[in-house]
Amino acid sequence: MASILITGMSGSGKSTLIGELAARGLRAIDTDSDEWSEWSEDEEGSPDWVWRENQMRALLDRQRAGPLFVCGCKTNQGRFYDHFDHVVLLSAPLPVLLQRIAQRTGNPYGKSPEERALILEHVAVVEPLLRASADIELDSSVYSVDELADRLVALGSQEQAHRRL
Repeated sequence: MASILITGMSGSGKSTLIGELAARGLRAIDTDSDEWSEWSEDEEGSPDWVWRENQMRALLDRQRAGPLFVCGCKTNQGRFYDHFDHVVLLSAPLPVLLQRIAQRTGNPYGKSPEERALILEHVAVVEPLLRASADIELDSSVYSVDELADRLVALGSQEQAHRRL
């Protein structure tokens, strides 16, 4: 069955979208939790919130009855791209990202000046890398959460139909 990674910058709407997919009864995993991610050190010795590789491999290798939607943005996610049928970049213009981050209540990340500076750096440096490796880009400032979810469900259904051929 189809597996789809939803990635993007902070404030792009990944958690909201994965919540909508889960509310529809679909297998939808937000990897921004201790169950799926852990603190590590990058090459420079800085803290890095990465996927727990054994758990991710087990999740992606497991047989499924329907599509699997996974959301996250981790430095080691590229190691798993070959396990996904599609990599979807969820994006939005920088002012929209910053407004969403300032207004959200369920996630404290991005509230401090240091974190906001890091977000600006990630949009400039990381987002182009994500864009280059994504199969599809969806602008979450253009589509509603329902429309985004509909598009991803259709993408999962197309993959299922394709695999039956």
